[in-house]
Parts: sequence; structure tokens; C-alpha cells
Amino acid sequence: MRAVDHESPVYLHRLPVPGEDRYASLALVNTRFTVSHGQVDLLDGTEAAHLWLVRHGLLPDRVPLNGRQSGRLRALREALRTLFAARAGGTRPPADALDTLNATLAAAPATPRLAWSADGPRRDDLPDSGNPAAAALSQLAEDATDLLTGADADQLTECAAQGCARWFLRSHGARRWCTTKCGNRVRAARAYAARKAGSP
Repeated sequence: MRAVDHESPVYLHRLPVPGEDRYASLALVNTRFTVSHGQVDLLDGTEAAHLWLVRHGLLPDRVPLNGRQSGRLRALREALRTLFAARAGGTRPPADALDTLNATLAAAPATPRLAWSADGPRRDDLPDSGNPAAAALSQLAEDATDLLTGADADQLTECAAQGCARWFLRSHGARRWCTTKCGNRVRAARAYAARKAGSP
């Protein structure tokens, strides 16, 4: 596997939405989004999926990813989108989305152990080193489980800007857009529609 190419399109350097810095699973669901020229999928292909996992510290650059593993990553993303929507909407998710998450968790469970540092004892979970790709996906599934069952779950929201489809954690109840760019775009569209409706 070749080394990571650090030259990348500008959309790879977009600012993360609130919550992506704390939850890799939130960053995962946001790998499919819309820009002015159309849909973007940051996991489109095995190399792109490998790059994303490496950039998020989930897989060493030297560890290859095959087509089946990248397909599982995309399947996990779609399952998480469904589970996030169910959680935000207060509905029961389809069984296949739950099955995908649970199968990913079970594929490479971490081994719990007790670590002892200068600060005292703490639980430390060691990822499965026998299958690094499965371990990376399992970490993402565990991260999503923590998000869906934790205190932050009530802040999980899909951006209200038309066509955006990114998820974020609301910092306050009134927030409806993942970024100020989306909010400005919605306000500009409203202003344009109001001007158009008022013109003779």
C-alpha cells in the first residue's frame, strides 16, 4: 500500500462540524455530503476508505484495506445514518441497521485490561491486533454506541440546510445548521425568495 497522499481536494479540509472532534462515528456519517457541484463521498473506493481511516488514526498507513473491508465501512456508515435518524426522531430503527452495528462490534471486540499510571488505575481496552481493519470498524461502532446511549445523544441533529445531510451535536437548542456556512446559505435563499415574491 502506498503512503498517504497529503495533497487532497479542498473539501477534505472543511472545518469539522460540532461533535466530530469527540466522535469519530459522527465524522464517519459525514463522509457523504453535497457541495455546489454535487455529491461527494469520501469513502468512494478502497484507497479513499483507507485514507479516511488513516487520517482519523484508526488504521496504520502500512496496513492495507481490501474491497470487502471498505464495503463494510460504507455499510457501517449507512447503518449509523439510519440509527442517528431513529435516535433523533424518537423512532425504532430497522433491524438491519442494528444488525450491521452489532456485527461490526462483534467482529473484533477489544480486550479490557487494567492499566496503572501515575494518576492511578483505569480501564484500558486493547483493540484486536490480529485484524486491524476489523478492529478499526469495531472502534467506530463502539464510538457510535457510546454516542447513541450517552448524554450527548439528545444533541444529535441533522443539518436543516437543504441538501446538506451532515450530522452534528447542537451546542444549544436553537441551533439548526452544522456550520455558519449552511446557515448563511439558508438565510440568503430565504432573502432571495422574499425579494422574488415581492417583485412585480
